[in-house]
Amino acid sequence: MNFFKNLISKITRKTNETAVAVTEKTYTPAAVLTNNRGDGYVSDGLRILISVVIGALLLAGLYALFNSTIMPTVVSKVQALFNYSGT
Repeated sequence: MNFFKNLISKITRKTNETAVAVTEKTYTPAAVLTNNRGDGYVSDGLRILISVVIGALLLAGLYALFNSTIMPTVVSKVQALFNYSGT
């Protein structure tokens, strides 16, 4: 019985030492700064895309709710762009 307790104790200690060693090597400042795996670019892009879509839906909802122009400056500038005579 004592043999198994010692064995479990040794295995647990070695596992913890290995986990600490791996963590220390993985998260050093040099390792973080030289990381070029590209993790997070897709999720950041998706987050931006979702926020733009939600903003557009909110603006469309406001237009439908109030039935009038919410941002008159933008509307006048867009109309001026399309009414350009070319002279």
